[in-house]
Amino acid sequence: MAGTTLTDRALIRLSGEEVRGFLQGLVTNDVTGALPVWAGLLSPQGKALFDFIVWADEGDVLIDCEGEVAEALTRRLTMYRLRRPITIAPEPDLAVHWSLDGDVLDPRLAALGARWLAPPDEPAEGWHGHRLRLGVAEGRAELGDNATLWLECNAAELSGVSFSKGCYVGQENTARMNWRQKVNRRLVVVETGTNPGEAANAWYPELGLAVARLRVEELDKPLAWGRPIVPEWLKEAVA
Repeated sequence: MAGTTLTDRALIRLSGEEVRGFLQGLVTNDVTGALPVWAGLLSPQGKALFDFIVWADEGDVLIDCEGEVAEALTRRLTMYRLRRPITIAPEPDLAVHWSLDGDVLDPRLAALGARWLAPPDEPAEGWHGHRLRLGVAEGRAELGDNATLWLECNAAELSGVSFSKGCYVGQENTARMNWRQKVNRRLVVVETGTNPGEAANAWYPELGLAVARLRVEELDKPLAWGRPIVPEWLKEAVA
């Protein structure tokens, strides 16, 4: 049987009194209701610092994030914790799993497939290319580090932001952009056979794909170095 573990992901467990309320005042999505949800932790200016999926585990919360940034995210959350009686620590006994079929679908886009938490098994194959071909960017390399506004990451279209939940870090600029309905740039996947250099945030030569932050008017025409992919879920927003 093929493995299902996403080995580049890590889990952070948050436990203690009012742990959901603590997160609610920090992240872009509503974590007081049904989970999982995709969310971001932003700079005060509304730019993406971390993106992750938030899960419930009885009274605790689990954050499903990039393994490479798990330590930095833990430090950032600990900084915001102040004196609250909340424990923030790695969860070593569980892993993030993915397959094309299953009961709990990825909260960003159903076509991404099923996602769940369980003890680790063998590494999954095919996730990276599947996600990119659906036009979904994630992680620091693709979103940038304090470089891309959250709505430019297609957060509204991928259910990564609540406009009714109240304040969180970076909420003012995010809400203003939504109210004006003016998102001038978007993160998109670009088909390319050449190295895009600084024109792209990330390049995957083995897949012939890159992730770039492009102006909306660039999305319907070939670039000098590749062809932008505008998935169905994004077309209405950039029309």
